[in-house]
Amino acid sequence: MAEKLDDRQLTILNAVIRTYLETGEPVGSRTISKFDDLHLSSATIRNEMSDLEEMGYLVQPHTSAGRIPTDKAYRFYVDSLNSEYDKTKQIEAMNTLMIAKTNRMEEILKQVVRMLAANTNYTTMITSPSVKRNKVKFIQLSRLSSKQLLNVVVIDGNIVKNHIIDLDESITDEQVLKLNLLLNTRLNGLSLAEINLGLISNLKEEAGDHSNIVSAVLDTIAEVIRLETDENMEIYTSGANNIFRYPELADSQRASQLISALEDKQGLVDLVKSYHEDGDDDNEIQVYIGEETPIESMKDCSVVTASYDLGDGMQGTIGIIGPKRMDYEKVMDNLKIFKKSLSTAFQKDRDADEDV
Repeated sequence: MAEKLDDRQLTILNAVIRTYLETGEPVGSRTISKFDDLHLSSATIRNEMSDLEEMGYLVQPHTSAGRIPTDKAYRFYVDSLNSEYDKTKQIEAMNTLMIAKTNRMEEILKQVVRMLAANTNYTTMITSPSVKRNKVKFIQLSRLSSKQLLNVVVIDGNIVKNHIIDLDESITDEQVLKLNLLLNTRLNGLSLAEINLGLISNLKEEAGDHSNIVSAVLDTIAEVIRLETDENMEIYTSGANNIFRYPELADSQRASQLISALEDKQGLVDLVKSYHEDGDDDNEIQVYIGEETPIESMKDCSVVTASYDLGDGMQGTIGIIGPKRMDYEKVMDNLKIFKKSLSTAFQKDRDADEDV
């Protein structure tokens, strides 16, 4: 994207985005010409804004109105942010507040979303941490008929999932015994994250003509672990009323849809899943702008999510929901602070427990 814009266009686009983030009103060339660092006439700026509109970065809602950024412009802005500032003092202050004489996970998480909502003036959410290290305990394939198997998968906590596998060809008791031996030898004691593509490929190769059975067993393992994670996940939200601060979200229909979405646990769980599926690194920040947002009722919003890590395999997700003209820099900075604060606070708790 950046290679299509020259320095002047970059400066003007940045000025339009920042102005619109602050005001929520279409931005005209005369407004931009007042920026001290531009030294350009209104006519020159108007021509550049017209070019930016043709390139898909700006849109003019009405003939006589100024321009507003498109989703493409917001994406460009977010991707170009460099928010690596020194936040040491803020983090230390946040840490002190976060551990405010409570050792209850629920209270700390509720405190986090309240503080995030107050700091950003947007709507916030946080999930309870889930254990990412549920391990396979036992696999049992039993022959129901020559072309049908009962697949039983047990994971830590004695959580059991049964699944019937229909076969295209007959299978003998001896073949079932060999498959049980292969699967238990190679998979027992592994978490879902440890069952990588190389291991799957080797398993299928060793299973030979019965590689489809290996695939079915792996699907069952993934399903039972993910279902267990979803069912035990709690989601806390705060700042729903902040929606009404922004005219583009505050009309009764949009606001009602957004509030309903915040009350729909499964929808928020799906949003969290999208974050983990889209992210190359569980610790990175993901930004969904407009149509990129996986929840239909949030298509007029931007959603910024990040994971937090408490150690020992305990991870959760923080999210901030606001208008597409949200202050992305401030939001991303806040997420970085709270991610680090949570990790630090619980590390202090663990260290204190070990000293007792």
